[in-house]
Amino acid sequence: MPLMTSKEKEIITYLYTAERDVREVVKVTDDYPELTIQEAYELQEGLLARKMVENRTKRVGAKLGLTSKAKQEMMGVNEAIYGELHNDMLAYEWEPVNRAKLIHPKAEPEIAFLMGKDLQGADITEKDVINATKYVAPAVEIIDSRYKDFKFTLVDVVADNCSSAKFIVGSKWISPDSVDLGNVGMVMTKNGKVAATGSSAAVLGHPATAITWAVHQLAARGKGLKKGDIILSGAMSGAIAFDSGDSIIAEFDNLGSVSMFCK
Repeated sequence: MPLMTSKEKEIITYLYTAERDVREVVKVTDDYPELTIQEAYELQEGLLARKMVENRTKRVGAKLGLTSKAKQEMMGVNEAIYGELHNDMLAYEWEPVNRAKLIHPKAEPEIAFLMGKDLQGADITEKDVINATKYVAPAVEIIDSRYKDFKFTLVDVVADNCSSAKFIVGSKWISPDSVDLGNVGMVMTKNGKVAATGSSAAVLGHPATAITWAVHQLAARGKGLKKGDIILSGAMSGAIAFDSGDSIIAEFDNLGSVSMFCK
């Protein structure tokens, strides 16, 4: 990444401290309406670099956002977005999520892909994605935008690493060839009541299509996916808000389930 300008440093500090101090802030574009999507990804890169140093963390994968046509239309855009996962974002089914460290969290059901080999290039296909995937598993991503009232533009959310906060992966990992990944049904419950239903078909028609798109975007920046990466392929339904005392379970056809509890 080239040397940052004072404006970039200011925005990165603004977003970093908002997450660190667990406080919501007004969106970046209120003060910098001229920011482009390209600049937003550069800001994201700078924010992630700072987190690696100050949080003593490292990259473990990537996440996709705005992968449903409904969400894209709601945001007035026609493409998905991507962010990065770090090891301090990984949470576990057997450890309660700490509500005090989150601003206004929501849970999204997703299919996680574990890469069995590196994947990079602008000519990568869906078949290449499947062939490079060692396992798939049920997952829940906790998103927690730092912006006030969860309201932002596309540029804002990209700069904020796509609202990333935590993610939990289920214990059942299976071969991608053993399930029809384009047609996985899902039911998510909160405190025993159905809160959302969805299908993997909502993720750009097929989760591998979403990951293919991400690989193409990363290729334009000289990057790719690495062996061992965990990739969250995109939400299969709308996100649901949760609070202290809430328990969430997402059950996936032929993939098993993943659960979380918030203390």
